[in-house]
Amino acid sequence: MIRLLVGLGNPGPEYEDTRHNAGFWWVDAAARRLRANLVPERSYFGLVARANLPGGPVWLLQPQTYMNLSGKSVAALARFYKIAPGEILVVHDELDLLPGQMKLKLGGGHAGHNGLRDTHAQLGSPDYWRLRLGIGHPGVKSEVANYVLRQPPAAERLLIDECIDKSMAALDDLLAGEMEKATRVIHAKPERPKPPRQQPTAGTVPAAPGKPDESA
Repeated sequence: MIRLLVGLGNPGPEYEDTRHNAGFWWVDAAARRLRANLVPERSYFGLVARANLPGGPVWLLQPQTYMNLSGKSVAALARFYKIAPGEILVVHDELDLLPGQMKLKLGGGHAGHNGLRDTHAQLGSPDYWRLRLGIGHPGVKSEVANYVLRQPPAAERLLIDECIDKSMAALDDLLAGEMEKATRVIHAKPERPKPPRQQPTAGTVPAAPGKPDESA
């Protein structure tokens, strides 16, 4: 089961709507769904909420250490409450996925994401769950730092928000440790709309089955 939900981001109003704060957006949505209030907790260097559920308490965390030191906050809370890496879900922005895409995975590398890098180091393990929210890539590596600290266009923000809303349908499964069920919900592709049936143009008569159209 998942006992700690972490969203990565940077504190402060100047960063609130930037791509790098997609993890914060997700935790805000989860807190609303669980009716939990995030409040400052100096002991854990972040905004923290506790949701009392039938299976036991679940913690929500937004580190306020700035991205590069996120692991300091995650590890402080996890160690105090004896939460194992496999009971942690870290939600973060993902350059390698387009806006509107998301992926759930266990373990793996940090792919240059400084928030994940520090979380790896402070937990002493990469074996925690991650929900990767696609923000797209600027196309040039040298532009990445500026790109993640800018606000996405309204259309891209809408796609990210739609992913967050969709993932909330898997929240109960995530918390219960039903990761296969949660993965099916999160990875499900939206149904493609069926093309409209072509209507016959004026002056034509649809051909009878098995016979050529002789109306021309």
